Amino acid sequence: GELARALTPQTAETDAIRFLVGTQSLRYDNQIHIIDFDDENNIINKNVLLHQVGEIWHISTSPADKGVLATCYNKTSDSKVMTCAAVWRMPKELESGSHESPDDSSSNTQTLELLCHLDNTAHGNMACVMWEPMGDGKKIISLADNNILLWDLQESSATAVLSSSTALEGKGQLKFTSGRWSPHHNCTQIATANDTTVRGWDTRSMRQIYCIENAHGQLVRDLDFNPNKQYYLASCGDDCKVKFWDTRNVTEPVKTLEEHSHW
Repeated sequence: GELARALTPQTAETDAIRFLVGTQSLRYDNQIHIIDFDDENNIINKNVLLHQVGEIWHISTSPADKGVLATCYNKTSDSKVMTCAAVWRMPKELESGSHESPDDSSSNTQTLELLCHLDNTAHGNMACVMWEPMGDGKKIISLADNNILLWDLQESSATAVLSSSTALEGKGQLKFTSGRWSPHHNCTQIATANDTTVRGWDTRSMRQIYCIENAHGQLVRDLDFNPNKQYYLASCGDDCKVKFWDTRNVTEPVKTLEEHSHW
């Protein structure tokens, strides 16, 4: 069977409850499944898009254009595996998601249109791509190895121009694993995870604003901001814990959940 490790809600779509899921397959063309949940009738509709460039590790969607998304994917070149990132557009008729998909959805599979690559050859492997929340879909941040890269998408996303960047320096494991762009503070803050550490950054100066060392006992797997309450951040780690933080005072978590028995 196919694995899926990448899942994202589509927030630009306000009329429907929609998620995008990306597959990880070495044997077949990889796919993005558009999942629409009809909560009135309790039905799930699915449409499939081909993502022929490789296994999908991360998906994120434009906050402004419901047809536009970004993926991080594995690509093999000269027997080396690189994780690259690109911005895509889905076919127009799938943007609305209104039409019912027949059960045999493989017969009408469509392909994503490439808008641009986020060129990362100099910066290492892409871990994730974040869109500026509530933005116009023109600003994107990618995390590649130990680099934070801020891109401007121009010419209707046909080109990505690197506008600023910073690098994580010091000892230890400096590879970013994940990140989130806060919807608060006029969208000037992001949080990143690397190894057991969570850090906050100001997107204007690209400087660190807070640091939670040993946020988890093992690797920090993911994090997210509370969309309704500023300063609140949740993190989860390979220590099977979920922690909630107030970024104004990061010495202790506000709350820790220990109910999970597996990362």
